[in-house]
Amino acid sequence: MKLINTLKGLHVSAASSKRITVLQHCFFSADVAAGDSKSKSYKYPAVYDPYGPRSAPSDKILQLADRIAALPMEELKQIGPTLLDRLKQPKPQPISSAGFNFGPQVGASSVQTEEKKAEKTAFDVKLEKFDAAAKIKVIKEVRTFTSLGLKEAKDLVEKVPVLLKQGVTKEEANDIIEKIKAAGGVAVME
Repeated sequence: MKLINTLKGLHVSAASSKRITVLQHCFFSADVAAGDSKSKSYKYPAVYDPYGPRSAPSDKILQLADRIAALPMEELKQIGPTLLDRLKQPKPQPISSAGFNFGPQVGASSVQTEEKKAEKTAFDVKLEKFDAAAKIKVIKEVRTFTSLGLKEAKDLVEKVPVLLKQGVTKEEANDIIEKIKAAGGVAVME
């Protein structure tokens, strides 16, 4: 208020006076709210609309909305898909819940879990034991299906029982077991 009175008290030209009036209007809206009769008051909208002001719908749109609201429920359910087809819009895809853990499910999930266990695709081959006389043959055989050197293969075989190969197919695991058995060792598939 003091600033406004100071500005009013200054002797200024007509052009400067107009600028001061514009500044008063822009920066001192409290005077507008207080009822300053010279400036226009701003009317706030009743509801905030983030999309900006819109014109009122036409009578045709209002009639269409009334007709849609009067439809029975079965026909209301057909409006969405029909509009998608007519406007050539892609159909909405269902959102997959794959990868999300929703906790234990009640009912048939225990049967599905048993089926998943039966459909195991990756197996591990474990060396259980070997004959002391066939140790060199077993080491050579271990080197054929692993990328280990002689010393690493010897150390691995001496740590019996030990896991020889992980994540192999059933056929490959059976081949490894047969080769170990022919060399004088005992291997199992897990």
